[in-house]
Amino acid sequence: MSMWWSLHLRREAASVPLARRLLIGTMETAGVDPDISYDLSVALSEACANAVEHGGEAAPGGSAGAYRVTAYLDGEKCRIEVADSGPGFPAGRPRPAARPAAADAEHGRGLCLIRELADHVQFGNKPGRGGAVVSFDKTLKWREDAPLVTV
Repeated sequence: MSMWWSLHLRREAASVPLARRLLIGTMETAGVDPDISYDLSVALSEACANAVEHGGEAAPGGSAGAYRVTAYLDGEKCRIEVADSGPGFPAGRPRPAARPAAADAEHGRGLCLIRELADHVQFGNKPGRGGAVVSFDKTLKWREDAPLVTV
């Protein structure tokens, strides 16, 4: 089985649970193991929250701007990409440092969580006009009663 979807979302906090619920619903319908779905949904929430917070200046007219989420379920793997239109990751350091946040910090755990929950993670910048791209994937496990798995 192979499927994908893509969302163009406003950089507003309300968009984060929307993307998460769509991913969970897709995986539940496809028959993905709930633990795998949960891990990917938390990683997606963190990537979306980063896009909302760091994804660029407000668009003309005061609107919040936008970011894109794309999810691919292909055979035994799910790949998720979140791309924003912000400044991107600093030049010369395309991979953010893997440093844990201080115990009392209110921010700074998102990228570390994504690394822990996914099998492979890539941080980069969009070519040309800029923006950060966070992509990650995880090997899928299926429920025994999965309706969309072909054996």
